[in-house]
Amino acid sequence: MDDTALEFLRNILETPSPSGYEQPVQNIVRDYVADFADEVTTDLHGNVIVARNPKADLRVMFAGHCDQIGFVVQYIDDNGFLYVLPVGGWDPIVLVGQELTVWTSSGPLPGISARKPIHLLKEEERKQVPKLKELWVDIGVKDKAQAQELVRVGDPVTLKLGLQTMHNDLAYAPGMDDKTGLWVVIEALRRTKPKKLSCGVFAVSTVQEEVGLRGARTSAYGVDPQVGIAVDVTHATDCPTIDKTSEGDVALGKGPVVYRGPNMNPVVVEKLLATASAGSIPYQLAADGRPTGTDANAIQISRQGVATGLVSIPNRYMHSPVELISLADLDHAADLLAGFVLRLSGGESFVP
Repeated sequence: MDDTALEFLRNILETPSPSGYEQPVQNIVRDYVADFADEVTTDLHGNVIVARNPKADLRVMFAGHCDQIGFVVQYIDDNGFLYVLPVGGWDPIVLVGQELTVWTSSGPLPGISARKPIHLLKEEERKQVPKLKELWVDIGVKDKAQAQELVRVGDPVTLKLGLQTMHNDLAYAPGMDDKTGLWVVIEALRRTKPKKLSCGVFAVSTVQEEVGLRGARTSAYGVDPQVGIAVDVTHATDCPTIDKTSEGDVALGKGPVVYRGPNMNPVVVEKLLATASAGSIPYQLAADGRPTGTDANAIQISRQGVATGLVSIPNRYMHSPVELISLADLDHAADLLAGFVLRLSGGESFVP
């Protein structure tokens, strides 16, 4: 990963994008792709569609969703404490005592998620998992009036953002799900330049995946690809308590995960594997017996149907403040997608 690509990853991870509030990170995407895209458009839903060779007969769509889980302000009490609704799926147990940011119209506002201290919990309360509605956000104001000068109902809230690196080329941050996928699809497109493409490639930063695969559905309809590859995260199982017999054998640092199953077109899968073998790109295999909970699901059934693949980034501690990934896996995933489209002649059939 070169310095330019790493800076892009850091920038998108440090920019808020809870579902429905993705515009700030989409602005970064548009600025970043200006040097290598043939065409950049934004649709009415907010999806950013970055294309090379867009007039080609064979159209391939890469999709990485830019939205992250977060919150939205629902209520301000008389003392100025905020209560929030979840945007996406949260385990409340990871939220107690976290640093938060409220993204107001006048700028970011620091806050903390809180509940009463353990010393004051009753015995039965200590045995219960906290509920989100029992937590509040403290922004340090004196009363409701002061809070309302700063915050409006509907303002988005995220965990405190930022990228931290670790040993062995690992890194963690909130929002690795799925800004790593966003990074991969944009970086893959960048890596096809200046080579000639025999197909059109559309790298799409999709919106609102966390609330129902919404952006993939609308952007796939608009792009109308014959081939679509979604890039998302998947559960790394190389840590305690996860059953590999049911969740598969997936490890950080051993390459991106290529999925097989009914959501995936077998021709696309085999071409991905052939690309990996030809380029000595490490990869892992996984299976899913159902339509996946990713953009691949929405893409596959767009219009008359799309030949779909799913490439995933191993991720420990998904939907938490410390989502952990391997930077090497990201690099290899970008190489895999770039190699896939560069090997296409434009005349392939993807009919199974």
